[in-house]
Amino acid sequence: MFKKFFLIALLAIIAVPVFSQTPTAAELLRHVDNNEIYSTIQYEGDIIIEYGGRRFVKTMNAWARGNTHSFIEFTNAEDRGTKYLKRDGRLFVYSPDTEEVMLISGHMLRESMMGSDMSYEDTLDNEPLSSRYTPALEGSQIINGRDSWVLSLTARNRNESYATRKLWIDKENRDLLRYELFALSGIKLKEYELVRIEVINGRRFPVEGIMRDLMRRDSKTTFVMRNVILDRPIADSVFSQRNLER
Repeated sequence: MFKKFFLIALLAIIAVPVFSQTPTAAELLRHVDNNEIYSTIQYEGDIIIEYGGRRFVKTMNAWARGNTHSFIEFTNAEDRGTKYLKRDGRLFVYSPDTEEVMLISGHMLRESMMGSDMSYEDTLDNEPLSSRYTPALEGSQIINGRDSWVLSLTARNRNESYATRKLWIDKENRDLLRYELFALSGIKLKEYELVRIEVINGRRFPVEGIMRDLMRRDSKTTFVMRNVILDRPIADSVFSQRNLER
């Protein structure tokens, strides 16, 4: 979800006709999971961070294979040459200032990634939601003018980053319009809102969304994808340590 906001964590939603019958909670969650399945993705991206009355724009090129491998290189002047490699559940960062590669782990995973409203931990959130959460269909609600199913998720494991989640799913086309993330205490931590969809290779693909970390005052991050290419083979060398250090 923006869980994949930063690296890959964006939802590819297959274009389908209007759904006429009431789905079960499990069916809706399975649809959300299935929408994340693609073999590869390549894109150019903009990350627009608004925080503390200031605005920062970061640009990047990104490649990903499934939910396990991704590579990002920043191209804006302030961050040019900074690279991230996610591979098999581990996240590495290369800094051109120190010319060193660092493994991001432990408490560092909870820190903001590049000053955005996403944490490093969010980018490693790879497993299907249906394997980690128990869903319940709460009913329906109009959101942003769209009639939507409201789905609540309860974590099966107390080690989950977010104990509960709430999703709004468009009844007509199954677009994930909004989601909210909650702590075990019930405090809402983050919220995401879909801004724009494009049809790419027959899929309804979200190319712009907004994430807000509610623990940061007056903060939001807008993520925009451009020149998206789906399901085109990507060489193994892209996701290599050598590419990270080059």
